[in-house]
Amino acid sequence: MRIVTRPDFDGIVCAALLYEAENIKKGVKWISPNDMQKGLVNIQKGDIIANLPYDKRCSLWFDHHYSNLTNEPFKGFFKIAPSAAGLVFKYYKNKFQFDYRELIKETDKIDSANLSLNEILHPEVNPYLILSMTISSHDNSEEPYWNKLVDLLRKFEIKDILKIPEIKHRCETTVEQNKKYKISLKEHTVIKEHVSVTDFRMLDETPTGNRFLVYSLFPESIVNVKIRYDSKDKEKLIVSVGHSTLNRTCKVNAGKMLSEFEGGGHKGAASCSFHISKADDYLPKILDILLKNEPNED
Repeated sequence: MRIVTRPDFDGIVCAALLYEAENIKKGVKWISPNDMQKGLVNIQKGDIIANLPYDKRCSLWFDHHYSNLTNEPFKGFFKIAPSAAGLVFKYYKNKFQFDYRELIKETDKIDSANLSLNEILHPEVNPYLILSMTISSHDNSEEPYWNKLVDLLRKFEIKDILKIPEIKHRCETTVEQNKKYKISLKEHTVIKEHVSVTDFRMLDETPTGNRFLVYSLFPESIVNVKIRYDSKDKEKLIVSVGHSTLNRTCKVNAGKMLSEFEGGGHKGAASCSFHISKADDYLPKILDILLKNEPNED
């Protein structure tokens, strides 16, 4: 039996809960959603998939992404919800010895981007938020850190986790990194009507930082499109689309839209990955849909 999930805060919390609820001895299998969508992952009988697309070979599945809806029968819990961890928590509600209610409340808040302007500008005011920002899903060398957080969240309260030297250092580094990211966003973002477009393709290394910051910098926009090369494969582009958390008037279901462009995700936040040869076809179509801002749900 393995836990198969993605390396973001929601996935890490899912893993912590599943280790608590099930008798799992193997390490977490950390997977990107795109690899799951393209059938590149060897899912085995007994695997528990969380916060990722469904695979019929698994034994349990937990997810909350709009684009991952399935008509196939499965065991587990799927629901459009603020977080996948919240669904795992409800499914195993009588199996936990540790009180995870605050952790789930904060995971719901972070994964659904239900944040105040002060939290966006100063994430360090929210201990769970700043911890979530120390997680980089772009570098597999970070896997020991992901596993460490899974273990820590099962054993300690957040105030004690943030006192651990490595965690404290990562949080401090994240604050400084966000300052540099703010400059990068200003230099590489343009406004097209109500859409902000951040294009990092001309940079050798893609800047990383607070994904919510762009909404505070460009309050006139209702949605952001971020374009960048895949750090592992320069022949691939990654496009992320996110509804503004401060101007919630975007009507386009981002997850459903990007499912037509080799991706998927939530209504308010989604991404896709494709070969660079398709950029001239895909990017104008994505932008056109967002500029029209028409509902695209059935």
